[in-house]
Amino acid sequence: MSRLVRAAGLPSFALLLVGGVLSVQLANGGGSYEPLESADPCATRVVTTQSEGIEGLTERLVLIGIDDAACSLNVSREALTLELAQADTPTDAEIDAVREGLLSAVSQMQDDGSLPPASELVDEALDSADLNPLLESAIRAIPDSVIDAALKTDDVLTRAISDLDLRTMLANLDNEQELNDQVEAALTQAVKDSLAARLRDLI
Repeated sequence: MSRLVRAAGLPSFALLLVGGVLSVQLANGGGSYEPLESADPCATRVVTTQSEGIEGLTERLVLIGIDDAACSLNVSREALTLELAQADTPTDAEIDAVREGLLSAVSQMQDDGSLPPASELVDEALDSADLNPLLESAIRAIPDSVIDAALKTDDVLTRAISDLDLRTMLANLDNEQELNDQVEAALTQAVKDSLAARLRDLI
């Protein structure tokens, strides 16, 4: 008998529980069906990454740079990504905005002191460079102080960004993650190539 009483009481208890949850949601704006607003791309935000080395550096550059591009075009980051994914080819304005955004990101990181010295990127760049073993050994033997005096990270990044084929890259996107991934991958390789080329000039 007691089991029947408890079972009969369950629906009422469940209704009270659901009602309580709904009340909390309504009290906190849960009754609105409006979508969440997109983040303001012009607002300064702290950008962090789990990656290290050149990959972590370019990941931060892309995140900051795409925000800057969206801000200059007066659209949200999501709207810019959607437009790039739906269009057959990006417009000149979009290409210019993305490139300028990346260059602006370099300046921002230079100003806030978050750009690593060039010497910290040398080993990673040489690992992927197709160099004569003797030349590679000679470059690795160059003191960090000499490398940092001859090569500035912001200059290496600026040259790499200027050489990116953004028109081709931005014409093959489906979503925001692809935008990040493709630009990051291309920029990472461009930085390695630029750094390796300039290191050869030091020998």
